[in-house]
Amino acid sequence: MSAPIRDFLANYAERDPLRLHMPGHKGEGDIERLDLTEVDGADSLYEANGIISRSEDNAGKLFGAKTFYSTEGSSLAIRAMTYLVAVYSASRGKRPRILAAPNAHKSFISAVAVQDIDVAWLPYADGDSYLRSSADPSVVDRLLSEAEESGDPFTAVYITSPDYLGHIADIGGISSVCRKRGVLLAVDNAHGAYLKFLPGRRHPMELGADMCCDSAHKTLPVLTGGAYLHISHGADPILSDNARGALSIFGSTSPSYLILDSLDRANEELCSDLPGRLEALARQLDGIRERLTKRGYILTGDEPCKLTLMPKSYGYTGNGLAKILIDNGIVPEFYDPDYLVLMPSPAVAHRLGELEQVLLSLPKRRAITDTPPCLPQRIQALSPREALYSPSRLTPVELAAGHTVAALTVGCPPAVPILTLGQRVTEEALPLLCYYGISHLRVIK
Repeated sequence: MSAPIRDFLANYAERDPLRLHMPGHKGEGDIERLDLTEVDGADSLYEANGIISRSEDNAGKLFGAKTFYSTEGSSLAIRAMTYLVAVYSASRGKRPRILAAPNAHKSFISAVAVQDIDVAWLPYADGDSYLRSSADPSVVDRLLSEAEESGDPFTAVYITSPDYLGHIADIGGISSVCRKRGVLLAVDNAHGAYLKFLPGRRHPMELGADMCCDSAHKTLPVLTGGAYLHISHGADPILSDNARGALSIFGSTSPSYLILDSLDRANEELCSDLPGRLEALARQLDGIRERLTKRGYILTGDEPCKLTLMPKSYGYTGNGLAKILIDNGIVPEFYDPDYLVLMPSPAVAHRLGELEQVLLSLPKRRAITDTPPCLPQRIQALSPREALYSPSRLTPVELAAGHTVAALTVGCPPAVPILTLGQRVTEEALPLLCYYGISHLRVIK
């Protein structure tokens, strides 16, 4: 497969012209020599009809979709997807309304708030957490049906899958429901770009989603910020026709050519041995899971190339186990009191013995039995937009009950808010916020 962006950047650097254009480093340096702006022949990301467009077409053939690049991660693609839902709805003379799983990334919540898109949330089920939503197709079907009958139908369903802990939703089942109801399905697949390149049908574009985002940089050999917006070939053409414009509304006019180059190079690797290496990694991780389970560890999630431990059963908190790993030169992706998330890739497959050695060397201790406080009932006092643009103040969590959330107080990772914009803070919510170390909330004055 060709790599038109890579070839252009390499040829430009080899010519060594006098660079009287941005950026200011003028190509001085090993990395900088490939860092360009939109000079003649370099194409333009949001008006692409040259090397970028050809590279995106290559990616689209790999993913079986109409694919557009983002150099600002899935966050940009999520904002574009919400805009496309609004465009689709407007074309039908309706106001956009989205039924969303509650473990949505903060970029989704801020996007619907800025665009004043109505959102209703799927209910939590037993076993759910603020990071996990089971998103049962039968529940989705019931809520879509009720909305139809009430005369206030949904435009789209929005699902996060895989979630941060590695749980994969029933995208095939949900897509069948959405097709039956004439509703779009948008999927935040930020953690699952690699799923397309394992055996079986695992990727949202193979399972009936109308559009999804993939953070290539999370699981593929791509620089941070490299991501995809995929539109199904079978989706309404208004989505793909407006996709590039949607990205341009929210994206920088100076996209990184280094990131574009890495997306371009990934196409070649995905046509070469990377799928085989991903499959080998999945098998390797199956073996590690089996050995850890025999030792007494409990793991969760069904994502093939992610390890999520629930170490309290082994006598350690997620925070405590993370410190042990870090002290041994192993840096996890995410940890909190209950979970430890590890995201290996084929690039580190040869070193996973180090991880296994440390984990298996730890003595099993008395199980820690405390659990997170219950999820509070969601009471939406204001729309996300009303809350976002209301005067606000910062208040200690212990004084926040009765107030309304005005800002998304959450770090990254995991960037999934515990309470969302416009949600009423109840007394029941305070223990959960304190459990996760949130000491202050911004609330409406």
